[in-house]
Amino acid sequence: MSLGIQVAWLLILALPIACVAWTVTHEEAFREPREYCVRRSENARSLLGRKTFYLLTCEYCFSHYVTVFFLVITRYKLLFQDWRGYIIAGFALVWVANQYMSLFGRLRLDIKRERVEIKQVQKEVEEKQEEEQSEDRFRTVA
Repeated sequence: MSLGIQVAWLLILALPIACVAWTVTHEEAFREPREYCVRRSENARSLLGRKTFYLLTCEYCFSHYVTVFFLVITRYKLLFQDWRGYIIAGFALVWVANQYMSLFGRLRLDIKRERVEIKQVQKEVEEKQEEEQSEDRFRTVA
């Protein structure tokens, strides 16, 4: 496989990795298992138990597991065609997937901020309209 094809695979394969890692660690569909893992990561008796459950709630950490799964099912290798290719591909996929998740997180935050700003402006407009209507009623009565 040429280097260009390998890079294209890298950029494309990182998308489902980011999608799965983000969904499991952030979205409502997995809230209950995530909350269970968070509680266990905070309250487990052993250090190993706490760290194991933490790894399931951290998007960066979890993306490593997802990457290993995708490497197994796709057999994707980067730069080398032996075991070194898997290692390089694994770390490269984790890095690209986390860049995607970071970008998505920022985009999502910007969208949320815009929605809050829009609601605030709508509220101000509604208050101004109510004020004008009450002034009109006062003028017609007087």
